[in-house]
Amino acid sequence: MNVQVASAEVNRFANNERANFEAALKKLVDIPSVSMDPACKKDIARCAEAAAELLRSIGAKAEVVATRGNPVVYGELASGPGRPTVAVYNHLDVQPADPALWRTPPFDMTIDNGIYRGRGSTDDKGPALAVMYAAQWASQHKLPLNIKFIWELEEEIGSPSFEQFLTENRERLKTDSIVVSDTIWIDHDRPAIPYGLRGLQGIILRLRTGAKDIHSGLAGGLARNPLGELCQLIAECYDACSGEVKIPGFYDQVRQPSEAELEDFVKSGFSVDKFVEHHELSSVRTGDDRQAAERIWARPTFEVHGIVGGYTGPGVKTIIPHEAEAKITMRLVPDQDPDRIVQAICRFVKERLPDAEIIREGTLRPYLGDFQGPFADAGRRAVLEAFGVEPAFVREGGSIGAVVSMSEVLSVPIVFLGLSLPEHGYHAINENFDWRQASGGIRMFAHYFSLLAQMRS
Repeated sequence: MNVQVASAEVNRFANNERANFEAALKKLVDIPSVSMDPACKKDIARCAEAAAELLRSIGAKAEVVATRGNPVVYGELASGPGRPTVAVYNHLDVQPADPALWRTPPFDMTIDNGIYRGRGSTDDKGPALAVMYAAQWASQHKLPLNIKFIWELEEEIGSPSFEQFLTENRERLKTDSIVVSDTIWIDHDRPAIPYGLRGLQGIILRLRTGAKDIHSGLAGGLARNPLGELCQLIAECYDACSGEVKIPGFYDQVRQPSEAELEDFVKSGFSVDKFVEHHELSSVRTGDDRQAAERIWARPTFEVHGIVGGYTGPGVKTIIPHEAEAKITMRLVPDQDPDRIVQAICRFVKERLPDAEIIREGTLRPYLGDFQGPFADAGRRAVLEAFGVEPAFVREGGSIGAVVSMSEVLSVPIVFLGLSLPEHGYHAINENFDWRQASGGIRMFAHYFSLLAQMRS
């Protein structure tokens, strides 16, 4: 059987399924599956059931698998024993959204001339459905390929239950490769296939210097100010203007990108000007394209996300706060060990502020895969066929903890075929997706599945 995709045929399929795609996407986006909000627990369960029902609607066997945390939706489109198998990973949980900040309701998806607006539309419900409809095409055309779906509902909180799910279901999850559709292109005209992800280590620094807030006129000059002390400590941790981390040992394990990789980063078409425009920034730390690409794809970071303490209402209340807290994360790159990083921070903090409390938050290890070999080649060909542009192989600055877990537990090649664009607004207000990317994604995955079907497991 000739399993090479006919472009005109898959185009017709995608266009015929547009109404179904839009209805399915609205069904999922309208469910506020916010994994970090305990109040959304029932919505998480509702989203899982809705997703399983969508998989069944294309002929897949699907079930909602309970974990110690949020469930995982697992599905199969079986072609037959002895045939190649691919596992598809996506996540269906989303970030919170404040309706007051959005132009349209975040959990009532609107459709405007092929643009889908709503939380989760691009991260990651839209891309997940593009893969699903391509799998439906593969099944209808009887491609000799087994497709397994792994749809998670804890990715936005670091996938705390996912590795246990993989370990307990290792046998039925056996596969020849994994494809992940949860990454971002460089530009709307420049597809990207990442092969590396930064890790993440979060900490909370907390300092308590009294039992209550006190009058600054009565105690000012004698009482310690925990807000000021934490600000000074943070300034000693890193240079906020350059981003350079000053904690001894922080850079010791960093694997430097090769000159060839750095040249590829530049050849990818990455542009500081476009990056600034897409992310609506007023200024950045460098205007050099090569340095900028290295900073976001291959260098570790230290970021302060919030400082809490004292009075934050209107006007000035003349108190000295009794407690303050700083929320901090570090993006880590290949070879950096989160445990060693935390140990270095603890030593550094205790030397300077011994009574500060250090609370370790979630850990995501960095990942570095391969951009060569048959699966990477299949990804390259599929993108070129669907979008007419050769993709760039780059790293990505974000973190997907589930990828590290799948790599360690399932031990197979992982390919990243994302569909999101910088302007789609990952984690931002007014998040959106569009039919151009969705239909192109259906075509891309149809081509990709066709190429995998020609491989022998």
